[in-house]
Amino acid sequence: MQLGMIGLGRMGGNIVRRLLREGHEAVAFDQNADAVAALEGEGATGANSLEDLVAKLEAPRIAWVMLPAGEITQAAVQRLGELMQPGDVIIDGGNSFYKDDIARAAALAEKGIHYLDVGTSGGVWGLERGYCMMIGGDTETVQRLDPIFASLAPGIGDIPRTEGRETRDPRAEQGYIHAGPAGAGHFVKMIHNGIEYGMMQAFAEGFEILEQANSETLPEAQRYDFNLADIAEVWRRGSVVSSWLLDLTAQALAGDEKLDGFSGFVSDSGEGRWTINAAIEEAVPANVLSAALYARFRSRKEESFADKILSAMRKGFGGHQEPK
Repeated sequence: MQLGMIGLGRMGGNIVRRLLREGHEAVAFDQNADAVAALEGEGATGANSLEDLVAKLEAPRIAWVMLPAGEITQAAVQRLGELMQPGDVIIDGGNSFYKDDIARAAALAEKGIHYLDVGTSGGVWGLERGYCMMIGGDTETVQRLDPIFASLAPGIGDIPRTEGRETRDPRAEQGYIHAGPAGAGHFVKMIHNGIEYGMMQAFAEGFEILEQANSETLPEAQRYDFNLADIAEVWRRGSVVSSWLLDLTAQALAGDEKLDGFSGFVSDSGEGRWTINAAIEEAVPANVLSAALYARFRSRKEESFADKILSAMRKGFGGHQEPK
């Protein structure tokens, strides 16, 4: 298939590369001309504007927006809605607020343009590992674009099927699902990221307890000489807390056990806040997820070793850099 990509940052560029490897065609646009030129050298067709991108796509067109959530994405979707024609598809693969998706889908439907919200997880490792995708939108359009999603997804791989049940959506075993109508994809991704906050915070606090057990301020009888990198490494093998987040933690500690390269200033992309707002609207107690979000706020005033662990994980999976 042919797809136009708007935004060639940490994930957009690699999504294009993965599609090219799978035999699809891509038209690529970014404000950074060097990023466009790099993908042209790998087989993509470059575009110098949204207008140019739409002109180079064959009808029915597919345009994927991979930009920061908020005004930038809204402006891009709105402009594409002015340029594209009935039957065309606009995808938002970023981290937009799900209620914005519902409004966009309704506005574009009046023009006969389809809109999909695709919560995309995989970070800077997606080119190699594939992307987990949670898709919202109408069934017919999702099915029509299935070759694109199947090429981007990790595939069945070596993960065994959950014992005792059949998956309602067989695509879930390949790493992507049609979650529901407009907004459903980003709603599921929002909760995914809220859970991610809690898991990261648990690792961060645990490793800080281990780190403090080495402190010379403790009585000698209570003091240890733990090697945190070794502990992370042994937990990766057969432990019930083994995970990709632990893999990234082990990698960070192996390179710098004190994590002196991190200040501990932990940003949040907004989805943790939206998750808590959804919990409040639904009257669902979310004690751990709320505490994890507030811990990030606190990190911006008083950093700790736990915060450095969080920063290291964020850099590991998403390439997130701490503010200067």
